[in-house]
Amino acid sequence: MNAQAMMNKIKAGQLDDAFRRVYVTDGEVAKQKSRYIELLTTFAETFGRDREVHLMSAPGRTEICGNHTDHNHGKVLAAAINLDAIAVASKNEDGVVRVKSAGHQMNVADLADLAPNADAFGHSTAMVRGVSARLSDLGYTVGGYDAVTTSDVMGGSGLSSSAAFEVLLGTITSYLYNDGSIDPVTVAKVAQYSENVFFGKPCGLLDQMASSVGAFVTIDFESTQEPVIQKVDYDFAASGHSLCIVDTGGNHSDLTDDYAAIRSEMEAVAHAMGKSVLRQVAYEDFFAALPELQTKVNDRALIRAIHFYNDNRRVEDAVSCLEQGNFDGFLADINASGRSSFMYNQLISFIEQRATSQTACGGQLPYQGSLATCGLRAAFQAAPTHTRRKRPVLRRCRRRWAGPCCA
Repeated sequence: MNAQAMMNKIKAGQLDDAFRRVYVTDGEVAKQKSRYIELLTTFAETFGRDREVHLMSAPGRTEICGNHTDHNHGKVLAAAINLDAIAVASKNEDGVVRVKSAGHQMNVADLADLAPNADAFGHSTAMVRGVSARLSDLGYTVGGYDAVTTSDVMGGSGLSSSAAFEVLLGTITSYLYNDGSIDPVTVAKVAQYSENVFFGKPCGLLDQMASSVGAFVTIDFESTQEPVIQKVDYDFAASGHSLCIVDTGGNHSDLTDDYAAIRSEMEAVAHAMGKSVLRQVAYEDFFAALPELQTKVNDRALIRAIHFYNDNRRVEDAVSCLEQGNFDGFLADINASGRSSFMYNQLISFIEQRATSQTACGGQLPYQGSLATCGLRAAFQAAPTHTRRKRPVLRRCRRRWAGPCCA
């Protein structure tokens, strides 16, 4: 159906069930309907009113425990959040992908030229080209399309806006050209490849996997080819808590080098022990080798490695605490993870938000290393009304993975 027909269906409530599967609550569904109608209007004005259109969504993510461990094949506890990137997309016969994102220039990628280009590092067009290139390499059908997107995943905030965008692109190709057959794990790997090879950021797989798989999950990246993903069933509301974003006003968009240093220093320790990543080095062997390692790598690399091993264990314990209903134990683990990220990973942008008024705060989490990003905290629901700078984010733990909102 064309854009106007899709808008009519939304206004008539015919897509409410589809929206509810993604956004969970009736209140969120009501808010999102106007958002999609506005984007459909933008598509019609940009690409034409008679095109057959499809609606897609990919959520941002929160890292709850396991900070900067995924790139060394560690363990994480993560969740999709109630902020997402959405698209209106339509096939074209031009062999060209055109993506117009709100507030940005048009990204144009010619499918006849899908080679990585170092000059394009850091630009969103590189992500568009990278996703199409990798899907083509893997044997999936790739074709041209026109899309408009908008995102309320704040850029540079540590909520993985870039991963949500990449996963959104992979999802578009999956449903426009492959009947939705590209599984979420593959979409995540493709998105990571795009960010590593085409965008120039050496990220691990956490961000893309949490966005693509969705829900509240623990992921073991010991094998990045076959990560072990387990859903964690826990009702935060039943414990009287909500997880909230705290907008610190920081931005990590220009901190790729700082991010890369964490990964490279951890891997330097692994290399000194004859391995590629820290997960291949036993916990006990690392500590036994510390005196010798001090002659081979710098001290910051060693304390970052200590964080890796300890946070791996904290993820296991945090999941166990939630499964046993031990919320205080869970909070202790995430507090310890935050302190470790500050002290051992030496993430100097860590910002502590103090409880005010009648709010009593039980936990504080760094966001993807807190490299000048948002903070995350567990706050009692008796807290005052949330403002723009502090908003609940885990109401969509039940949402499914990235995918179409409707055909």
